[in-house]
Amino acid sequence: MNAKIAKIIATFFYIGEIPAAPGTIASLAGVFIYLTLFDNPAIFIFLTVFVTGIGFVFSGKHERALKTKDPGCIVIDEVAGMMISLMFLPVNFAVLITAFFLFRAFDMFKIYPVNKMEDLGGSLGIMADDIFAGIYANLIMHIALLFVPGKG
Repeated sequence: MNAKIAKIIATFFYIGEIPAAPGTIASLAGVFIYLTLFDNPAIFIFLTVFVTGIGFVFSGKHERALKTKDPGCIVIDEVAGMMISLMFLPVNFAVLITAFFLFRAFDMFKIYPVNKMEDLGGSLGIMADDIFAGIYANLIMHIALLFVPGKG
């Protein structure tokens, strides 16, 4: 039963089992969560911390069950990272699209020192690079919004 729960959580309710672009689809799930909860920041913050926390708990367990380092089907890290990317940002189409693509770019290209995070192994290696990609995207968005009249 524990392995089944780990799979459900780590694949974020089987999104990770989708054959094409599961990380991108999981990132879109993070956007959907944001759109559902943006008007209640306390719940969004709690859920972001919760998703990140259970990602740490279950991603390593599922990785060990699959006997593969950071398998692509584990996507809870993308959900958590995308949610972090959107933290405290205004809700509009341009911001969501830009934050989404920034997060995906940082997640894919793993700019130093994020590229070293995967070497940590286990849950920490799985989750840390996406958390930092989310932080990078969020910081860039907040800085960029300082230069948009009426948004900074």
